[in-house]
Amino acid sequence: MTDHTEYVFRSDITVELVRSSASDADVLFAARVSTQGEQTLEAAKNVETDAKASKGLLNYLMRDRHGSPFEHTAMTFYVHAPIFVFREFMRHRIASYNEESGRYRELRPVFYVPGSDRNLKQVGKPGAYEFFPGTPEQYALVEEEARRTSSAAYDSYKRMLDAGIAREVARIVLPLNIYSSMYVTMNARALMNFLSLRTKREGSHFPSFPQREIEMAAEQMEDHFATLMPITHELYNEHGRVAP
Repeated sequence: MTDHTEYVFRSDITVELVRSSASDADVLFAARVSTQGEQTLEAAKNVETDAKASKGLLNYLMRDRHGSPFEHTAMTFYVHAPIFVFREFMRHRIASYNEESGRYRELRPVFYVPGSDRNLKQVGKPGAYEFFPGTPEQYALVEEEARRTSSAAYDSYKRMLDAGIAREVARIVLPLNIYSSMYVTMNARALMNFLSLRTKREGSHFPSFPQREIEMAAEQMEDHFATLMPITHELYNEHGRVAP
């Protein structure tokens, strides 16, 4: 029987902000209740009413690590990435996750293959690796092997499904580079903690060495964060990218 499966090989990771309740004002109203009591929400709605005082309070919270006001926010992202990236995401138990299920639906033949801009050579000791570009031959080998093994694994998966094997059993042969999707919801404090570990930035108080693929997702999440909460994001960088 001829196999007409159309395999898709990609080197990108996509992140979409699908819902948010996150602004600098959300942090201010939560913080001011400690000194003003009730009815602080109206006073904090417009950060620009007293921009200097607003930024001053946010700076105080960030500098002295009074983190709970930053938890009064929420951002929900839709992430489309290979499964091995999600396993790293779920090391962060400060978020809520709902992932596409291979038990309940047939997974699509979409696979991750590193792009030509992805460093391949690893030098150094655990926790302090440096990565360097590969040779043309190494890039060709990675692509060839990823395509070959992914296609073979998916063929096995399909043969089992066609034979009436349950999806939750047939999926055991699928590789970690197959794409999945999930919703992840974090508050701003949790997101800053995530970004401190999953991005590599000059000026970080605690240097991090993330795997490039999860950093690709984190960079997109940070872009949304910076748009939603520009003052908080600015101060986060000024204070060494340490979550309050």
